Amino acid sequence: MENRLTMKILINRKPIEGSWGGGNNFVSAFVEQLTFLGHHIVHELQPGIDVLFVQDPRYDECGISINEIADYKSKNPACKIVQRVNECDARKGTEHMDQYLQQCSTVNDYTVFVSRWMKDYFLKKGWACPHTCVIMNGVDLGIFKQGNSNSHNEISVVAHHWSNNYLKGFDCYEFLDYLASRHDNIKFTYIGRSRGSFDNTLEIKPCHGIELARNLEGHTVYISGSRNDPGPNHILEAMASGIPTYVHAEGGGAVEFAGHDHTFRNLADLERLVLGGEFKKNSTEIYDWKECMHRYAGLIDGLM
Repeated sequence: MENRLTMKILINRKPIEGSWGGGNNFVSAFVEQLTFLGHHIVHELQPGIDVLFVQDPRYDECGISINEIADYKSKNPACKIVQRVNECDARKGTEHMDQYLQQCSTVNDYTVFVSRWMKDYFLKKGWACPHTCVIMNGVDLGIFKQGNSNSHNEISVVAHHWSNNYLKGFDCYEFLDYLASRHDNIKFTYIGRSRGSFDNTLEIKPCHGIELARNLEGHTVYISGSRNDPGPNHILEAMASGIPTYVHAEGGGAVEFAGHDHTFRNLADLERLVLGGEFKKNSTEIYDWKECMHRYAGLIDGLM
């Protein structure tokens, strides 16, 4: 274990057992790795907190929003507020998050964005916190491993999401469902919460960890139609599984993760890509949760 300053760190979310999206993967890794590095992680406001880590500024069962965090900071000015930003209005077609997050930025001591795309998105809108950086999410490289692909005679396409928001790319997935009905050599598997709009697709319920890794294994190509996605874990999990991963050109952080040479612009472009059957693995860098959390730990150490 590294010799570093031990701090009491509040994170305003708790890990949840089961399949619960990328945010929960982050919280679980944060608690596990920073505890391993010697820090004391808490989920309630109490005396002696050194760092207030805002995973999400809204309320949940912890009952700690940015309001309570800002109030604690006003009474304990030596502590630091670090906010991780992995949300925006463009992601889900909402109209309130951008303004809310910009208001939160007025009390932050440091902001971590999950992609350069996310950072640029908010800096253009007038982000108030001057101290910012980008730390990409990690992935469990002990679970998601490169495996053998399917036979070249069959093109096995896969996608997975926790959310079934339409902007996750359901226009693309419904089109893949259509392609599977027209071409015997094309199979499409969707893992996660669907919208009940598939007729020719193998649907698998939401899963995580080893079960998800096994369901991803062996597919020919991974397609993500997600738009304006800040820091999509599904891309990292697909790439870690060794599947050539292609994303929509309007995918936000998805493009950054998969690479600009692994994009499609529209459904016609997607059709050419899939029917062409020539897929290459991504060359962009990914790293595991341990490395990701070492970067967060280094940032937090530097604040004190």
